[in-house]
Amino acid sequence: MTRLLAPLLAVALAAGQPAPDARQRSFDIVWKTIKEHHFDPTFGGVDWDGVRTRYAPKVAAATTDRQLHQLLQDMVGELKLSHFGIIAPESFLEDPGPDPSLGGAGIEVRSSNGEALITKVEPGSGAAQAGVRAGFILRQVGATPVSEILARVAKTGRPEIRQRLLATRILQNTVDGPPGTSVKLIFVDGQGTAREADVKRSPKKGEMSARMGNMPPQYTEFESKRLESGVGYVRFSLFVISLMDRVRQAIRSMSDAPGIIFDVRGNPGGVVGMTGGIAGLIETRETSLGSMQMRTGHINAAVFPQPNPYLGPVVVLVDAASASSSEIFAAGLQAIGRATVVGERSQGAALPSVLQRLPTGAGFQYAIADFKAPNNVMIEGQGVIPDIEVKLDRASLLAGRDAQLDAAVAHIQKAAQKNKEKKP
Repeated sequence: MTRLLAPLLAVALAAGQPAPDARQRSFDIVWKTIKEHHFDPTFGGVDWDGVRTRYAPKVAAATTDRQLHQLLQDMVGELKLSHFGIIAPESFLEDPGPDPSLGGAGIEVRSSNGEALITKVEPGSGAAQAGVRAGFILRQVGATPVSEILARVAKTGRPEIRQRLLATRILQNTVDGPPGTSVKLIFVDGQGTAREADVKRSPKKGEMSARMGNMPPQYTEFESKRLESGVGYVRFSLFVISLMDRVRQAIRSMSDAPGIIFDVRGNPGGVVGMTGGIAGLIETRETSLGSMQMRTGHINAAVFPQPNPYLGPVVVLVDAASASSSEIFAAGLQAIGRATVVGERSQGAALPSVLQRLPTGAGFQYAIADFKAPNNVMIEGQGVIPDIEVKLDRASLLAGRDAQLDAAVAHIQKAAQKNKEKKP
């Protein structure tokens, strides 16, 4: 969900305009925008004129905005690329303050090896009070079996790694819900015993980001701390400008740390300009995290060093749910030799894009450039390949350990020791 810091187009629905006209104009805008602005004039081999011919009659027959939006989603899906999509009008909150409807059971779920693995349980949450622990396997949410969700996702025909991300998001959205409500969870514990619990949902502890152009407010989390080893740890759930000061302060406060870990596991991306801003706090050279090739011309993800940057070892943690700006950040630092990437191959969805409002009120996100890391490696469809691959380990989670984080700490300790030995 990378978005450039550039003016975003907005198309307002004129008062009293007939809905069918708004739907037709929305269709025209989506098709024409891709026709004129897609970074690849060959559309990856897709006959885009033919696409219009096939979809125009279906759009004319649509009787609701919901039908239209699904048709538009199907249409842009023919490109088989990330960052082309239709966002429902209700996703655009008008109030940028905290959203009282955001609540959760206190667990994080990941689709892994054909199962729903609980990877984190918030201390004191409803799930924790119900005895749920990291490493448990989720079997059912409410009346919906997890196997049913995974089967539906499998039918989409998406690549396996995209299926994992889609399944993860659906599972998480199914578990979460309004604070004060409860959700029935059926799971398998560490001994292989099936258990059931009614888990009360509580308000999420993060906050809503500020609106930026057509980018709606979104739920964000931020965490920084020193681990027992003294290594610095910084985690944020989204690349949004409102978190930049916190990231900066966290890095500055860790100037004496033996190393810093940036955890972007599960981070779907955000504002691409923020990646260079963070890199400038840990780099001494004017450089770039990669280049974005547009229909005409290109843009560099420039890095400008800031005074007194942190120069110790850096690790970026990624997983299959890391996407977009998270991938640009990880791949760029990896390519210029400033960070070691640890974890699992990322999503491979790294196209810079903008967001436009359609006459129906829906959002239209479309990519305007391709992205290559400084070593000329394409990230779209491939993902960031970790230097140290560590997959999700249920046994470690059940033991209260994070194998990926442990590997990151071990690498930093080894690197810090080598740096000490080099000094006279």
